[in-house]
Amino acid sequence: MVDPAGCCMKFGVFDHMDDGGGPLGTLYAERLELIEAYDRSGIYGYHIAEHHSTPLGCAPSPGLFLAAVAQRTKTLRFGPLVYLLPFYHPLRLIEEICMLDQMSGGRLELGIGRGVSPFETRAYGLDFAQTGEIYHEAFELILKGLAGDELTFEGKHYRFHNVPMILRPLQRPHPPLWYGITIPENADWPAANDVNVVSIALRPTVRSIIDRYRAERTRLGKTHTPFMGVARHVVVADSDEAARKIARRAYPRWRNNFRWLFARHGAEPRITALYPPTFDELTAIDNGIAGSPRTVRDFVAAEIEATGGNYFVSWLAFGDMTLAESLRSLALFSREVMPAFAPARADAAQ
Repeated sequence: MVDPAGCCMKFGVFDHMDDGGGPLGTLYAERLELIEAYDRSGIYGYHIAEHHSTPLGCAPSPGLFLAAVAQRTKTLRFGPLVYLLPFYHPLRLIEEICMLDQMSGGRLELGIGRGVSPFETRAYGLDFAQTGEIYHEAFELILKGLAGDELTFEGKHYRFHNVPMILRPLQRPHPPLWYGITIPENADWPAANDVNVVSIALRPTVRSIIDRYRAERTRLGKTHTPFMGVARHVVVADSDEAARKIARRAYPRWRNNFRWLFARHGAEPRITALYPPTFDELTAIDNGIAGSPRTVRDFVAAEIEATGGNYFVSWLAFGDMTLAESLRSLALFSREVMPAFAPARADAAQ
């Protein structure tokens, strides 16, 4: 077993903000209260997903929600994981990024991606077959717009000529970039472009991703170490049985939300195998943990040893978990799990 004190580890939170069955306004209010607790607890980053037309994502406009987060927190870094670039007009997104970074005092973490659901894409009138190249164009011009005084760009999908870039992000040339990754073959581009990564893959695949990511950076002579993260469902309670009771109830609702839009179209998400029907089956493949602080500490240490990652990202609220359950889970996690890795957290990527 790896010695926690010898690791390089920071802790973040990932959030789908899926439908828990209560009033929508209550979901937003309680999540903001929980995020304030993340801020007080020393969590490094809060990462929220963007989804549309599905109960998996009740924050389809992540920038709107993150504007509230910016005002309710002081040190917590935050951002989308990810903005679905083909779903935005790039000029509007450039301006939104600048506003959020300035409003937060430079705490925005900029996750970018294409979007993985053909059904969400279709609802926005987009052709899924074209969104790959749309994403690449949008990414290039957004970075160019964030860094320059004027934006001129000639592409297949976007054309701009001498558009004034009046707003600026506080972090120059742009906020830190993030990318979700599930297969090793996709590790080269983020490694070469200093993009932080988070994976939901199982441990052997994550190890392959991180090894390839590190190897590519070594080949290119890059010495700075970005975040290489892994995201897992986590529930902490005073005993293993108490934590499992919560997880066994809440996880199936999250999983139903995860599958809902695909099931409506008679399909299954490509990564359904990562999320089997029960939480016990999830823990059997080491893709989540519910237990006492000691049990969760052991799980995190095993994750570090197995994957080589330096950023552990938890789902601390999912399904129909109550605010009280998530707050208690966070309190135990921050007080009795994170300190075991504290020496490493001080040395992790900046």
